[in-house]
Amino acid sequence: MAHVLPVLPYDYAALEPTIDRETMQIHHTRHHAGYVEKLNAALDRFPELHNRKLEEILSHLEMVPEEIRTAVRNQGGGHLNHSLFWPSMTPDRSELTTGPLEQALRGSFGTVPEFRKKFVAAGLNHFGSGWVWLVLDNNGKLAITTTVNQDNPVMFGQAPLLGNDLWEHAYYLKYQNRRGDYLESWFEVVNWREVEQRFTLHRSELKQAVA
Repeated sequence: MAHVLPVLPYDYAALEPTIDRETMQIHHTRHHAGYVEKLNAALDRFPELHNRKLEEILSHLEMVPEEIRTAVRNQGGGHLNHSLFWPSMTPDRSELTTGPLEQALRGSFGTVPEFRKKFVAAGLNHFGSGWVWLVLDNNGKLAITTTVNQDNPVMFGQAPLLGNDLWEHAYYLKYQNRRGDYLESWFEVVNWREVEQRFTLHRSELKQAVA
């Protein structure tokens, strides 16, 4: 089946003042919608690919016909990244609970505030467009990484738990060139319940894979 633009789980204005209504609406209805449209146009040339999960396709780009590979990488990555991005935020204040994810963050970064500091720094120091991620690697370890353009961590054997969009269209109307302010403010709307669920799911899948 063709890919579709997911419905946001909240109103466009729900994340204000962190992210303004106009940015959210343009980001969702134009940018994300554009990735979906162009991805489907590429896959329509090889309809059998519509039956494969996007994560599987992006994890094995070498299996994608060369004539659409770049389009699938860029547009498919954009679709997957944003499909993860929207539910990673919530208008309802979400606190990280004391549990497995919190313990893993402390084990990898010392403290949760230190994780946040390093996440912001990675996003701020990333040159140009891309994403900053908290990922779970194949060894079951947490790491902070960045990807260029619309690349997703699944392309590199990592499970994305939390990602923030570093493209200027994600923040420029409100923050202009102040990417650091955007990255800091963004943690006010992070949906930690969603991140915890992803951590539990991917850690379970990893354990099953090595069993």
